[in-house]
Amino acid sequence: MAERFEEMLSGGHPNSLGRTVEVVERVLDDRSRASELFDCYESPDEVVRLRTSNAWKRLSLEAPELVMEFVDRFLSRITRLDQASAQWTLSDLFRNLGDRLSADQRELAAVHMKRNLRQHDDWIVLNSTMKTLGEWAAGDIALRKWLIPELQERSTDARKSVAGTARRMLAALE
Repeated sequence: MAERFEEMLSGGHPNSLGRTVEVVERVLDDRSRASELFDCYESPDEVVRLRTSNAWKRLSLEAPELVMEFVDRFLSRITRLDQASAQWTLSDLFRNLGDRLSADQRELAAVHMKRNLRQHDDWIVLNSTMKTLGEWAAGDIALRKWLIPELQERSTDARKSVAGTARRMLAALE
């Protein structure tokens, strides 16, 4: 019997990848196991959920068509997950898959990221969200109009990384 992904993604130092790369390789070898990986978001272990996010981000670069099969599940379930790593991963996934998303998926993703930009305080969530929305706003006048004041507000954030990303996105949009 195949080793369960939740077990593979648990243990070790919380800031390490653990066996994440091995899990990604197994999903690429047997795509029928992608649902098992997605279900790891239900784990009570925060480290498992963090590594699950990392695995999906890697898959979005290596097998975007596979990840597209799960986009609606990400939009309906993971957008509600109260964990910073899941939220910054969503922004990265949406950026990586942007051209593949349907108009409805893209709109739902934008609504979610706008909410994160206004309500989240995690610096990585903010940076990732600003980057994705900034890229999308380049071709979307309404989004640009909404985003510019949000970026202006964050351009004075005490965290250098957040302020710097906001200023870079502003410069690209203006």
